[in-house]
Amino acid sequence: MVKKLKLRAIGNSTGVVLPKEILEKLRVTQGDELMVLETPDGITLTSYDPEFARQMDVAERIMREDRDLLKKLAE
Repeated sequence: MVKKLKLRAIGNSTGVVLPKEILEKLRVTQGDELMVLETPDGITLTSYDPEFARQMDVAERIMREDRDLLKKLAE
């Protein structure tokens, strides 16, 4: 998809308004955060947060390893 977006003044900064269809593809809404990644092919805008993904991997590992303990705590 190629989409032309216009830069706009927002206070003392410059911003871009993302169309609804792009927000839907990113699965974000107003107030969410986006990550800007510099890649060899240019700039990538994504809702993927590598730090959050790492934290979720740790949480899932703990939940698998300590399932019995977590079950007791939930009682």
